[in-house]
Amino acid sequence: MDSVYADVLARYHHQRGFDVHFLTGTDEHGAKIVRSAEAAGKTPKEFVDENAAKFRALKEVLNLSWDDFIRTSDKERHWPGAEKLWKKLSDAGDLYKKIYKGLYCVGHEAFVTEKDLVRPESDSDAKVGDNWICKDHQKAPEPIEEENWFFKLSRHSKAIQKAIKNDELRIAPESRRHEILAFIEGGLEDVSFSRPAKDLTWGVPVPGDPTQTMYVWADALVNYISALGYGGKDEKLFEKYWPADIQVIGKDNLRFHAAIWPGMLLSAGLDLPKTLFVHGFLTVDGQKISKTVGNIIDPVELVKKYGADAVRYYLLREISSFEDGDFSYEKFEALYNGDLANGLGNFAARTLTLGEKISGLAADLAKDIEPAVAAKIESVKKSFEEKIQEFKFHEASAAAWELVHFGDAYINEKKPWETGDRKAIFNCVVILDNIAALVQPLLPGTAKKITESIQWEGNALKIEKAEVLFPRLTK
Repeated sequence: MDSVYADVLARYHHQRGFDVHFLTGTDEHGAKIVRSAEAAGKTPKEFVDENAAKFRALKEVLNLSWDDFIRTSDKERHWPGAEKLWKKLSDAGDLYKKIYKGLYCVGHEAFVTEKDLVRPESDSDAKVGDNWICKDHQKAPEPIEEENWFFKLSRHSKAIQKAIKNDELRIAPESRRHEILAFIEGGLEDVSFSRPAKDLTWGVPVPGDPTQTMYVWADALVNYISALGYGGKDEKLFEKYWPADIQVIGKDNLRFHAAIWPGMLLSAGLDLPKTLFVHGFLTVDGQKISKTVGNIIDPVELVKKYGADAVRYYLLREISSFEDGDFSYEKFEALYNGDLANGLGNFAARTLTLGEKISGLAADLAKDIEPAVAAKIESVKKSFEEKIQEFKFHEASAAAWELVHFGDAYINEKKPWETGDRKAIFNCVVILDNIAALVQPLLPGTAKKITESIQWEGNALKIEKAEVLFPRLTK
């Protein structure tokens, strides 16, 4: 979900002439990685190399437009930034060592409290800390007592709260903003920032203390700036692109990104990101899709069967940007046939078939576009842009499809295949051309096929019939 949402935002702003730098990547350290590697019979490096290759491959699979891919196991690109930020926190007097005892969730890579756990259905008498399980990962946390480095997050509690309240750090949606402010209200506690190296060697060593390994979040969060050269020989990209305009995160990462990360940046004297867009989970049978839970749906197989844009459309239209949404093949295929095959695909096929008959027509746009058509296009554009800027991708998709429905109604009313009305055909082409421009951030492959079929040479229109955009699914 992160990648598709971020891709929509990147394409939308590219389309409008903004200088966009779209970063993604993989955080590859921590106990969870080590245990997963052991279970797979691989070394941590072998395991993360394979995973990184799969995530990189999603660029082509889902037609993503990211500019850079960072891996936190990269000792040349990432580690210098993680080490530099650690030293900044140390110089600020915000790091100290102490012995800590608590419940550790490997899935979260974090210590958790009672409010993060639920009683297992199979054991109504279970006590907290006994075998209660994590809400998200459905596994019991582990009791751990060890000496760690701690970060004085409490010291920055009020500054973080103020930044969020003043929208210096904007959090969308509003419900997540209220959630993190309620969490901060009583004051933030200091957080563990390292693990003993004897227990965890896979990670970035703590500068000046080889007995400790950086806690995964202390290291992973730095990827946003290490990828821009922070801590390296050339920090020009960091100076140009930081602070980030938008960071896209899942709701389970809210506390890390809206409390710990701002605390680290404030301690180091660095700017806060401008906006955190927090989305819900894609679920299967009501559970978050997670390797830990074991209910993965392979996007590669989905795309092979239905196409990249069909998968993107389902994620953007069927799933609310802010809430959890359940995946279902039945709903997927119904949406595919209804909105894509019978909707946009059918309107495009009818319009381009008719449009070939007027190819080469010289058109005076101001004169030949009907006022009702022009008004509808402008109305939909305005609504679409408002929804994108509010991160309401499901509503933006619905707005774009208003123009598809309008085009269908228009062509059915005018019946240009019977009347031969060239002006009506031209208006259908204009509607389709504007649909392509609207959906370009959402369905880039589809938009490209349409725009390649509709070419403007000066004020002359050249149209070529395209392949079927979305073949109808049959049982």
